[in-house]
Amino acid sequence: MKSISLERWTCQNAAEHYGVREWGGGYFDVSKEGEVVVKPKNGSSPHTVSLMKVVSDLKARGLNMPVLLRFGDILDSRIGLINESFAKAIKSLEYKSVFRGIYPIKVNQQQQVVEEITRFGTRYHHGLEAGSKAELMAAMAYMQDPDAFLVCNGYKDEEFIDLALHANQMGIQTMIVLEMPSELGLVLDRAARMGVRPRIGVRVKLSSKAGGHWAESGGDRSVFGLNTAQIIDVVDTLRGRDMLDCLQMLHYHLGSQIPNIRNIRAGIAEAARFYVDLVKEGAPMGIFDIGGGLAVDYDGSHTNFPSSSNYSIDEYCVDVVEQIMKAVDAADVAHPTILSESGRATVAYYSVLLFNVLDVSRLESHGLPEVLPEDAHELLHTMMEINASLSAKNLQECFHDAVYARDEIRDRFLHGTMTLRERATGEQIFWHVLSRLAKEMEESKYVPDEFEGLETALANVYYCNFSVFQSLPDAWAIQQLFPIMPIHRLAEPPAVKATLSDITCDCDGKIDKFIDLHDVKNVLQLHPLKEDEEYYIGVFLVGAYQETLGDLHNLLGDTNVVSIRVHDDGEVEYDREIVGDTVADVLSVVEYDTKEMLDRVRRLAEQGVRNGKLTVQQRREIVESYEVGLRGYTYFEP
Repeated sequence: MKSISLERWTCQNAAEHYGVREWGGGYFDVSKEGEVVVKPKNGSSPHTVSLMKVVSDLKARGLNMPVLLRFGDILDSRIGLINESFAKAIKSLEYKSVFRGIYPIKVNQQQQVVEEITRFGTRYHHGLEAGSKAELMAAMAYMQDPDAFLVCNGYKDEEFIDLALHANQMGIQTMIVLEMPSELGLVLDRAARMGVRPRIGVRVKLSSKAGGHWAESGGDRSVFGLNTAQIIDVVDTLRGRDMLDCLQMLHYHLGSQIPNIRNIRAGIAEAARFYVDLVKEGAPMGIFDIGGGLAVDYDGSHTNFPSSSNYSIDEYCVDVVEQIMKAVDAADVAHPTILSESGRATVAYYSVLLFNVLDVSRLESHGLPEVLPEDAHELLHTMMEINASLSAKNLQECFHDAVYARDEIRDRFLHGTMTLRERATGEQIFWHVLSRLAKEMEESKYVPDEFEGLETALANVYYCNFSVFQSLPDAWAIQQLFPIMPIHRLAEPPAVKATLSDITCDCDGKIDKFIDLHDVKNVLQLHPLKEDEEYYIGVFLVGAYQETLGDLHNLLGDTNVVSIRVHDDGEVEYDREIVGDTVADVLSVVEYDTKEMLDRVRRLAEQGVRNGKLTVQQRREIVESYEVGLRGYTYFEP
């Protein structure tokens, strides 16, 4: 519960407190004006973009909050960083093959994302991974590089396999990965019908497992992949059909966001043994796909915490190349082409969610009563005495006494021996006592277990114009931590401890866990709201999974999306705007006919005119208001 010092607060303090330079990957910082700025080219250009300037520009263009920003330059930079780090490791270790990056479309399936990855990745022959027919069809349309790989994972029916074989016929380097034993017969049958020799990979179930949220992706009981006996069956079947030359790739996947480099090394070491022995069985192989797992340091702690990573991209690349090289050299096997499906690390930094704060709920809105009437209930006098006696020496005693008195007041109110006004006064004093107690505890080295949660209970609630379920589903579903901070007023000390609530009618529509370099914080330090001035908050590193996992809880739809590029001369270009869902859009998704709805309202209003409850003018206003509402944004509009 240690508090931050608000004396002599500077922008440098703000950068340190919110950890921008730790989790920002070089793409985000705090300016001397106290605003969050984006450095899209990660130091290769002096130009920055102020997020407050972006907000101002978007408002001038008529776009309201919330808005999702996509920075194409960051995506370009991430693709370059991953590919060049592998190239550097390959050169330094004298590895005798190449690396090819693969982007798994499931991480963010938006058309713009896939288009830009294939465009930016052309210079590195960066490919795609598809896990469904829809993803495969998207990949086929955007794969234009004959040297890039298209990896086909997931469950496959005849149509899926036919599409993959057609992709091969068109010159796309398409690898069909066997996830289930039954898929081999289907692949061979469809290939024979087309007269095509398929390029086949096998996904192996490793005994190695990784920590974090996705630990069950690996291990003997993982859902996908073949065990050792099933892999031998594949080899024997292909050999029996004189098609063992079609087995060209080994694939495995320990899970997304692997925070500990030791787990990555262990997985590669085990997978490399499979690879070497498949070559000894007579399969040509040649491609080693290490799957995903390259972690994003969401909290900036550089540890093996689930929302962090205890390694850099350079270390990751060196370890991958070194482990594979060690195994194949020992077996006198040629160095394979290395593929990695690093989706999260590619797109996470790409997107930033911005929203405004609508209101705040403060616990202590009335302060402490100056004096109690002489005839006030004895329990109220007791509460005042507890407050008067509270000191650093008796915190626990006062806490116990206050809780007991508070519970007694509630019990007597329940039985009708205390009034509503008396209960309100008692609880007002109680929360004042707890506020004082919390301030005393801020400087304490030891916090008793019974005080855990006190900081959260006393925190203000900032009501924010967004939906957790639509824009940050992982924060709700798996308690994923994202960097969150105000994007302006950072030269001012953030004196308010708060949690965030969205505008859904759901108690889970909140964020009360925040990143910290040493632990997880239960409150976020923010600024007090000002009259007639909007307050803006940003959520960072949201480019992976959040957009397509989001749902329509409370029929809050997709947000406005704006793509930003920065030219060499520093000019900021808003090169693509996607207007967020209207009310009519989301109603249509859940099978409402909005024209019929409008007609129903018209008829109901007309009935009101006939009954004398409405004037003709009122009827017109009602219908027009309803029509405007259907065309409006699903979020709060000024």
